[in-house]
Amino acid sequence: MSTATTALPDAPSRRLPPTVYLLALGVFCLGTSEFMLAGLLPEIATDLHTDLPRAGLLITAFAVGMMVGAPVMAVATLRLPPKTTLLAAGAVFGAAHLLPLIGHSFALVLLSRVIAAIACAAFWAVGAVLAARIAGAGRTARALAVMVGGLTLSNILGVPAGTLIGQHFGWRGAFVAVAAATAVCLLLIAIGVPAVPVSGIGNLRQRIGAELVALRQGRLWLALLTTAAFQAAVFCAFSYLAPLLTEVAGIGEKSVPTVLLLFGIGSFVGVTIGGRIADRNMLGNVFGSLLAMTGTLLLLLVLAGSGWWAAAAVFAFGAAGFSIAAALNGRVFAFAGTAPTLAAGINVSAFNLGNAVGPWLGGLVIGAGLGYRAPLWAAIGLGLLALGIATASSIVEQRPVAEPASVPVTAREPGARGVSAEACAPTGC
Repeated sequence: MSTATTALPDAPSRRLPPTVYLLALGVFCLGTSEFMLAGLLPEIATDLHTDLPRAGLLITAFAVGMMVGAPVMAVATLRLPPKTTLLAAGAVFGAAHLLPLIGHSFALVLLSRVIAAIACAAFWAVGAVLAARIAGAGRTARALAVMVGGLTLSNILGVPAGTLIGQHFGWRGAFVAVAAATAVCLLLIAIGVPAVPVSGIGNLRQRIGAELVALRQGRLWLALLTTAAFQAAVFCAFSYLAPLLTEVAGIGEKSVPTVLLLFGIGSFVGVTIGGRIADRNMLGNVFGSLLAMTGTLLLLLVLAGSGWWAAAAVFAFGAAGFSIAAALNGRVFAFAGTAPTLAAGINVSAFNLGNAVGPWLGGLVIGAGLGYRAPLWAAIGLGLLALGIATASSIVEQRPVAEPASVPVTAREPGARGVSAEACAPTGC
């Protein structure tokens, strides 16, 4: 994995290199696995003879695995070429989905989710850094938006397909399908992703030290906390959409994949719009998206009992929620400057801290007997918390930055590691 202080040379046009889209295809497989459980939880709970809140722990376990695994794997793979790390992580990820075939215990499925999550974390952290490096200066947010676009594609195609496969062939069939898709993706990465060499500081201790310097910024941690609170809000609501739709909205179980498809289409619309806005005004994108997401959660709460009107609100929720993704990722890369590798890993941890807290909190309020609308109330509270943290972040970023002597000046310079001047201007990076 590279910690080079300069990006690869810019392409003569504003178009992103095809390799970025190939990396996003890998994220498609990761996202399908992560998100499809929301549509399969009732089937998994029934098959494993457990209740819905306990089955929701499978989502939490995946999030915890990514949260812990991302920074650990970022450091552990510093000496490895990015392509090698991507292929190894993808192979482990795919194999983990075959573990539930050898047994029927909840513990085995839980273990498979943790293993898959750690591999997923390694792939995402390395892939994000490589995509930003390949994209070049001024196109970091767009490249990261394309990577997040892999997640939206997983919601449009992967999640509904996984849910349908799970309904017709059992949820294990959906896991096998993810393993097969991952194998195809790895073949394409082996052929199409260039073997970018490891560059930068040769001594591992020095390289880790250089990465740690980037973490000595309060504004970076506020950005990460904003990410965690936002993601908790999304997953608190999203993880329990299936029972909300069937038990409250009155939508048939066979129509749940269609509603999840609407969520995926909405997320694609959101990430496309957000990715283009973020390179101009990242902080403004954060505020606008958080307000929109909280508003659509309120709308979903109001329309939850109104059949297909609830499905329309799910579409709006997907669009609002994913419109923030490029800005959240881009701000972390901007603050990390010349040492993005560990910051990228911790950024994955921040997302997955939210992924862990959200389903846990949603299951907690359902288990307390508050009903299937209760996760929406909890998600609205988390959205307001994210707005509060973002406000604190904007105040901190208005203050002059005292440059520590140990931090390279280039870490603050617009354009370093592919961070554009226009992206830094509105955010104070």
